[in-house]
Amino acid sequence: MGMKKKTGLVLSGGGARAAYQVGVLQAINEILWEEGWPPSRNPFNIICGTSAGAINATALACRADNFSEGVQKLLDVWQNFSVEQVYRADSLGVIRSGARWLSLLSFGWLLRKWRAAPPRSLLDNTPLVSLLHRMLDLPRLDTVLQEGLLHALAVTASSYTGGQHVTFFQTAAEIAPWVRTQRIAMQDQIGVEHLLASSAIPFIFPATPLYLGGQHEYCGDGSMRQLAPISPAIHLGADKVLVIGAGRLSEPVQQRSETARYPSLAQIAGHALSSIFLDSLAVDIERLERINKTLSLLPPEYLSQTPLKPVELLVIAPSERLDDIASRHIGSLPAPIRTMLSGIGATETRGSSLASYLLFESTYTCELIRLGQRDTHARKADVLAFFNS
Repeated sequence: MGMKKKTGLVLSGGGARAAYQVGVLQAINEILWEEGWPPSRNPFNIICGTSAGAINATALACRADNFSEGVQKLLDVWQNFSVEQVYRADSLGVIRSGARWLSLLSFGWLLRKWRAAPPRSLLDNTPLVSLLHRMLDLPRLDTVLQEGLLHALAVTASSYTGGQHVTFFQTAAEIAPWVRTQRIAMQDQIGVEHLLASSAIPFIFPATPLYLGGQHEYCGDGSMRQLAPISPAIHLGADKVLVIGAGRLSEPVQQRSETARYPSLAQIAGHALSSIFLDSLAVDIERLERINKTLSLLPPEYLSQTPLKPVELLVIAPSERLDDIASRHIGSLPAPIRTMLSGIGATETRGSSLASYLLFESTYTCELIRLGQRDTHARKADVLAFFNS
């Protein structure tokens, strides 16, 4: 009898956009429950996450002994979000971080007094630490791994100091770390500091020091330089992988009737973040599908000689542009944040891409959750085929 296949879950990055993932997970829970699965049964052996997806992944992994409870915990957080739970949004906090940072960006050559202690990011995310402690149950993570209810958890970060992309993984089994071009893996006890680093959107949130290879390195968002987002799940033993995106993976070319205007700072920043969070995932999905196609054409004697293996893949990603949804909810942001973002054009429709990553407000996150539910129920046949294969 062959070994039981391992199912992996990959949750991509995207700041507030990660609310969509929670809607998808809730719909999967409902579909499997209707199919007769026990509500507590965890359908994923391996859970991998990047950026905000790393936070969702770890919260889910901590409750691998009760999948429905894990999904409900995520819903409780994402349905009741306010930006104050993630970053300081009061006038004083904005002045200390964002206003000083933008001033330094604009007039740094004049502001010599800040050389000793310059502002480190646009936003101060110290409130996120308290939220993570409330969301996570890390001792329970150790237990579910020891009891075999979860095979592995992996989260990724990017080292500003060393320039490498690092996947931290925690497992009770012995798994040899892997090394690829600009990518390394390290077995570690995953904690709050790993999630702060993994979700530190460049320029927006400050870098976090992590202990790597005997020294501290400052790390930021794991989506940066992430050449193969699906590979950690495969390295950890997944035979089939569910990928939940946080943005449309292919955008139709939009017809513009108005004359193009010079892009605002927010428009450029949003474009850069979309490149960081979406492009590498889309390319990796194409690569994996191409490998699967090639392997399907090989005769058995050649297939046995290659280290590659076919990996069953299911991708669920938003059917609507999250930028457009965000543009309808910018008014939900606290006034100090709205004022600061308006200065760089993020409150305009064309700059809403940047806002879509920062809109940790329930009006926005609840709409993304509902979209995730609808998109997944529309793919019910694919979901059942994936889990019952």
